[in-house]
Amino acid sequence: MPNLPELLHAAVSDLGGTQRPGQTQMAQAVLDAVDKEEHLLVQAGTGTGKSLGYLVPAILHAQRSGKPAIVATATLALQGQIIDRDLPRLATALAPILGRRPTYALVKGRRNYVCLHKLEGGFPDEDEGLFDVGEADASAGRLGKEVVRLREWAQETESGDRDELVPGVSERAWRQVSVAAEECLGSRCPMAGECFVERSRAAAKDVDIVVTNHSFLAIDAFEGRFMLPEHELLVIDEGHELVDRITSTITDELTPGMVKRAAKRAPSADSSDVLDDTALVLERALEQLPEARIDAVPEQLALALAAVRDAARTVQSELKPQPGEQIDGAKQVAIAAVDEIFDNSARMLEERELDVLWNRVDQRRGAVLNVAPMSVAMLLRDKIFQDRTVILTSATLELGGTFDALAGTIGLRGEGAPAYTGLDVGSPFNYPEQAIAYVAATLPAPGRGGLSDQMLDEIEALVRAAGGRTLGLFSSMRAAREAAEAMRDRLGESEISILCQGEDQISTLVRDFARDPTTCLFGTLSLWQGVDVPGSSCQLVLIDRIPFPRPDDPLASARTEAIGRMGGNGFMAVSATHAALRLAQGAGRLIRSASDRGVVAFLDSRMMTARYAGFLQRSLPPFWPTTDRQLVLSALQRLDQTAPPPREVPKPGKRTLQGVAAEAAEKVDADGAAHAEPEKPTAPPPPPPENARTAVTSGHPWTEHDDEELRDGVEMGLSLDELAESLELPEEIIAARLQGLGLEISPETQLSFD
Repeated sequence: MPNLPELLHAAVSDLGGTQRPGQTQMAQAVLDAVDKEEHLLVQAGTGTGKSLGYLVPAILHAQRSGKPAIVATATLALQGQIIDRDLPRLATALAPILGRRPTYALVKGRRNYVCLHKLEGGFPDEDEGLFDVGEADASAGRLGKEVVRLREWAQETESGDRDELVPGVSERAWRQVSVAAEECLGSRCPMAGECFVERSRAAAKDVDIVVTNHSFLAIDAFEGRFMLPEHELLVIDEGHELVDRITSTITDELTPGMVKRAAKRAPSADSSDVLDDTALVLERALEQLPEARIDAVPEQLALALAAVRDAARTVQSELKPQPGEQIDGAKQVAIAAVDEIFDNSARMLEERELDVLWNRVDQRRGAVLNVAPMSVAMLLRDKIFQDRTVILTSATLELGGTFDALAGTIGLRGEGAPAYTGLDVGSPFNYPEQAIAYVAATLPAPGRGGLSDQMLDEIEALVRAAGGRTLGLFSSMRAAREAAEAMRDRLGESEISILCQGEDQISTLVRDFARDPTTCLFGTLSLWQGVDVPGSSCQLVLIDRIPFPRPDDPLASARTEAIGRMGGNGFMAVSATHAALRLAQGAGRLIRSASDRGVVAFLDSRMMTARYAGFLQRSLPPFWPTTDRQLVLSALQRLDQTAPPPREVPKPGKRTLQGVAAEAAEKVDADGAAHAEPEKPTAPPPPPPENARTAVTSGHPWTEHDDEELRDGVEMGLSLDELAESLELPEEIIAARLQGLGLEISPETQLSFD
């Protein structure tokens, strides 16, 4: 069995990089933690090569133990990077040493996949009375066209994964072809054997690395569904997000509309009318409440919740299937809807010690009653950190030089806490020479009335100086949209274009931003982390304001008050810590490689003037600081004028059942065992399959157009390096394809580059 240094050296060398001390230190610490069965918190700054730092020892562990390692991320962007970029290249690099190609799979929640049974009309429509999914046609308008496109795509996709569909469709259209886990018929489904979800999860059982997300991990652990394969090693990347993602996953809500829909879903139940009547009782009770945290359930609300709970329990009994009864999609959806109503109303009435209850008003849905745990520390200790080794990693885990704050929120402090080791491996980047941290100190402190004219002037000046190349990170979607519209108006006929979150899937927007240096991308929380755009397409990161939680945020205020009651500083422990982590993550979007240069511009003068400014500044990478506006504008102009072309962005392609991009999929023996391909083919590869989009030569998907270009180039007498340059591919890839097509370069041409 090969050792870790040998594998890490092969991986880094094959990827054309050099080993970094922090990466080597991290990889060894991960393997040591597995051997000791002890948890590890490892802070790895940008540029460390964090992914390889845990993927290589995870693969080695999987090979030794015969059990997969689980990797969970917070964002789809990082999930895609690992499954589409890191693991395919790593598998190719390690295959010759391991004797076989490491295998991997992507596992997501059911809502991310198209449901074939729903496509065939096996479930009621999400939008009542809109149209039957099975009869959708272009005449139904934009939504109908999207569903028609989804139906056509479903006939050709291997994975059914929504991320494969580019351009994407609206959330409303996607709901027409997908079901939630609670609505699924499971083994009773007539199309269970063809189900994309079941097939993808079955395909993930025997791989080395399973990639998933924090929310799926929470559902698997807390709800006992056991959707992930048995494992001994769990790596949680973007670990600073774990508490918030887990909290969000186990937050419940209740609205009068939910109650009415549940009743409407269950017309066969005798008591459905009674349940429907309780919606009005709940609505009247919520109308009496302010939009705020509820510290004690008032009598009228308690009576309304009890009425909803009791009516839902009766309908549950009436919907319970009789022995041997076949449940169809409509009844399963009804059962799921009524179960949710019962569970949520019962939980809210319990008033558990750590639960926080609050009322909010949604413009579309009206009053919404929410309940969430103030702390998930003990849940994480019991459900995540038991019976396995957990590696928690991020570029931002330490605050004030210690892991104590994070460890406390995830259950690794206090009596009975499991042992852990904390490690900071630093970053190899020279931040003071690569980036400027600019604070627009002359701007007024941000208010609540939207973006000021002065701030919009500042954004315009910075974007013009940068020639585009701007990632705008805003504290709210309203601010992001306001800035996007204002810049479109102000920039007018210039070549600079503005993209805004919400206009397409995040992955599509990020790809478009990375491809075109004259493009700006504005957005909010999901862009503050996980977006990885190295190169010249991102040379300016704008941050509109310090990202404190809202003063009326129910969970933040409850936590702040609880810490205050214990004698601590609630503001610094909750609000300032939240802001520091967000700022560090946002600023970290700028420098993604050793050659990157640029500016992070903070448009909030409190970064200089507030009493907590020093704490926030120390949370950032050590960029060169300034408040000199003209210096920054000049620097951005120089960077724009001297910027190299943007880095190539791979196009999304078809996916396999494992969620892996088809061009990176492993070749499989007849007995199902994946094997490694030689680094340089010694025999002609098999002829291309009928579907050229899935043809693979050394990991590159070929099309008929590519082959035509190659044939034309050979006829023109081009040399191997000229062909490689023309097709923008490595020479060994071109050579392999030439063999596969039976084409030869003339000896005279061959001499020209030997």
